[in-house]
Amino acid sequence: MNTPRLETERLILRKFTADDTEALYRILGDREVNTFLPWFPLKSIEEARALFETRYAAAYEKERGYLYAVCLKEDDCPIGYVTAGTEGGYDLGYGLRKEFWGRGIVTEAGRAVIDQVRRDGLPFITATHDVNNPRSGAVMRRLGMTYRYSYEEQWQPKDILAVFRMYQLNFDGSCGVFRQYWDNSAVRFVEEGV
Repeated sequence: MNTPRLETERLILRKFTADDTEALYRILGDREVNTFLPWFPLKSIEEARALFETRYAAAYEKERGYLYAVCLKEDDCPIGYVTAGTEGGYDLGYGLRKEFWGRGIVTEAGRAVIDQVRRDGLPFITATHDVNNPRSGAVMRRLGMTYRYSYEEQWQPKDILAVFRMYQLNFDGSCGVFRQYWDNSAVRFVEEGV
């Protein structure tokens, strides 16, 4: 798969490997880290291994994709991830171990991935965050994304009713607002002052 290795001042962004199972478990097994992620926290190394095989290894066999392990240069061990979709809303997603929160790591990694998807010709990217997680919205704004609208969704597999804010970054003037979330939701609105 076309997931080129990326480097920033502090970080290496690369594919997850089978050797990263324990690191993946530390990222996705933490209940607090997973509060605003759609899936449940991993319960074991075995679940992390299965997730690597089904989500990452399988995706890396495709022609194009952006599923990055975020690693500090000093040890090349994953402490988080950044992903970008290759169709639909080209959705940007990220997660980071909580002991690394507040250091600008996700913003730094997100900028590198955004630069790559722009070079590769994606027309825009979107990202969403739960209204109860404003720190994620702050990351989106630091990445140059603009708030477009809010919508309600029954979030799966957690089966939680949530209100999300949708942000978008267009790479050229030909893109309008990505409307799929708006169109699919019976409850949608634009918040003032976001």
